[in-house]
Amino acid sequence: MSQSVSPSVQEQQFLQAVQQAIETKNFDRLILSQYKGELTYLEKMIFKIVLLQEQTVLSCIYKYKTQDVTKNYPLAEAMTQIETLLEDCKQANLFTTTEEIQLKKNKKKAMLTHSKVKSEHQGDRPTQAHDREKHRYVDQNSYFLQPLGITDTKAQIIPSMARKWKQINKFVEIFAGALEQIKIKDQTVRVVDFGSGKGYLTFALYDYLAKQQQTPFVTGVELNPKMVEFCQDVAQQSEFTQLDFFQGDVRTYQPEHLDVMIALHACDVATDFAIHTGIRLNASMIMCAPCCHKELRPQMKSPSVLQPMLQFGIHAGQQAEMLTDTIRALLLKAYGYETKVFEFVALEHTSKNKMILATKRKDYDQPDQAVLEQIKALKEMYAIQKHSLELLLNDQWDQQGIGSKC
Repeated sequence: MSQSVSPSVQEQQFLQAVQQAIETKNFDRLILSQYKGELTYLEKMIFKIVLLQEQTVLSCIYKYKTQDVTKNYPLAEAMTQIETLLEDCKQANLFTTTEEIQLKKNKKKAMLTHSKVKSEHQGDRPTQAHDREKHRYVDQNSYFLQPLGITDTKAQIIPSMARKWKQINKFVEIFAGALEQIKIKDQTVRVVDFGSGKGYLTFALYDYLAKQQQTPFVTGVELNPKMVEFCQDVAQQSEFTQLDFFQGDVRTYQPEHLDVMIALHACDVATDFAIHTGIRLNASMIMCAPCCHKELRPQMKSPSVLQPMLQFGIHAGQQAEMLTDTIRALLLKAYGYETKVFEFVALEHTSKNKMILATKRKDYDQPDQAVLEQIKALKEMYAIQKHSLELLLNDQWDQQGIGSKC
């Protein structure tokens, strides 16, 4: 049924329906569209109820022509925000578990229409869980996912890319948590991604920062010229104006400033050069997922007590990997970073699943000699003569006249 009276009366009836749906837990979603207010390029808003940090909130995706921005509102404040936005929208659609209520209006009149929900799930209460499986840090409707082959033209995840989709979201989740710790003051975040490849994570990071109302300046560094050309084209299509790609590697691209250094699967000592760049430029955050651990294994001599274990090649390789990354983590710790080493994603998604995450300490003054002594003891135990990150840092600190060698 429908009725036509003054717009203000219809708006109040619509808002009351929204309030009742929330209070009775029958609220599914609310869409405000045909926006004509002062927010430039804003087209519509989509509200959903989620559980965030054990608090029920109304999450809104503000969909602009060039980007999406997500904001979360406590339920006590949400209705005020909806009422304000509704004034500048010509259409609103409320979906509950039993019906759809549509409000269409112009300057002279408004039309309020009720229709039953036609679904095999009619009557079910919407799930309000906001757990890791259901909450995504990357908006599935984001345009950039289509040319990258993650979603189709209907913004649905392509089945063969489901694991990559989960990996992307996990990466952004880790990044988001670390970003809260470092608290960059001026909202401008400079990121360099060494070995960016097809740019899955590079694009996702830029998109996430933009939607958090940060000002991202992101550079992907990649050796393959075809990949660089492809990613630059996608960035242009997506209107990511401050995302660019550089053809080269960690030795040829030398940024002057950065807040976040990323190096996922940079081969062998390329990881060491990337970490050194982050430390040298005083990065607030360093994220790397090392691979191809080749430098230490030929140098390693098994301590006598470990020889029965390390006589097996697979164990020797695992020990070399663990030793390489332990020294990297300890060097980061010695040079002023809170450092974690953990599983990035489950082995079923990728065999290269270790991540080293480091965030800069505010109280850092000079290299921690106690940690450097720990590194020295490990090297002596395995007869290690050379570790590239250590050598790079020694050169740096020797030139500055401070610090000491391990």
